[in-house]
Amino acid sequence: MARIGFVGLGNMGGPMARNLLKAGHQVVSFDLVPEALAALAAAGGIAAASAAEAASGAEFVITMLPAGRHVREAWLGTGGMAAASAPGAVLIDCSTIDVATAREVAAGAGHPMLDAPVSGGTMGAEAGTLTFMVGGPDEAYAAATPILSAMGRTLVHCGGAGAGQAAKACNNMMLAANMIITAEAFVLAEKLGLTHQALFDVASKSSGQSWALTTYCPVPGPVPSSPANRDYKPGFAAALMAKDLGLAQEAAATAGAVTPLGAEALALYRRFLEGGKGDADFSGIIQMLRGMTGR
Repeated sequence: MARIGFVGLGNMGGPMARNLLKAGHQVVSFDLVPEALAALAAAGGIAAASAAEAASGAEFVITMLPAGRHVREAWLGTGGMAAASAPGAVLIDCSTIDVATAREVAAGAGHPMLDAPVSGGTMGAEAGTLTFMVGGPDEAYAAATPILSAMGRTLVHCGGAGAGQAAKACNNMMLAANMIITAEAFVLAEKLGLTHQALFDVASKSSGQSWALTTYCPVPGPVPSSPANRDYKPGFAAALMAKDLGLAQEAAATAGAVTPLGAEALALYRRFLEGGKGDADFSGIIQMLRGMTGR
């Protein structure tokens, strides 16, 4: 079993760290929120006084932080985690950030480093069924596989530094567009007098099938586990989807890619946020779309 430093115990990081504990690893953690740190300590983790202390002596060091600037500062800032990490430690950033920052941090870390953003939301984090999209050296990926497997079900090594973040940006742009068109279809069905269940039964077995429909259906009923059945309490908050769409548009601009549907999805989610819905699940955008159709 490994000694693991874990920094960032929020809605995703907390359950991920707990799954490492359940797998028998020693987890030394740090978070700026005392309650989050205390909760992990109560689950069997060791509380550190700083991020650098959490990294010191660990075989693997993991971060799950809000944005690129936090990742850069945590790893490369004064007294940062990269300098505090032991020789031979494998560094893993599971945050969702821009590709350029991921590559910058990996280049400056002085250790083998993986960018390993996740898909699956808080439900996947709790259940240990996350998908990890990983960029970085082959040797580091091989060493980290048992650690990532304790937190997720699917691991995909996407390429070199930044490749995991690139895959996450592309995947979530697809997911957002799929959710919007799925929600639009249900709104249209309502207008035409078609029941939610009838549309679901047809589309889930036909060419309209998608993960957004069959796992995360944006209306109550057809998929009992979807957030629509819990008044859109988030598995993946709309504010986070807007953040990821912004990263995708930034990447598209840098790469010279034309992504008109991705841009429109970002505009719609920003409009949803302007209505005070940033804390709702991203599937809750159906409520805004109903309003746009006059309901």
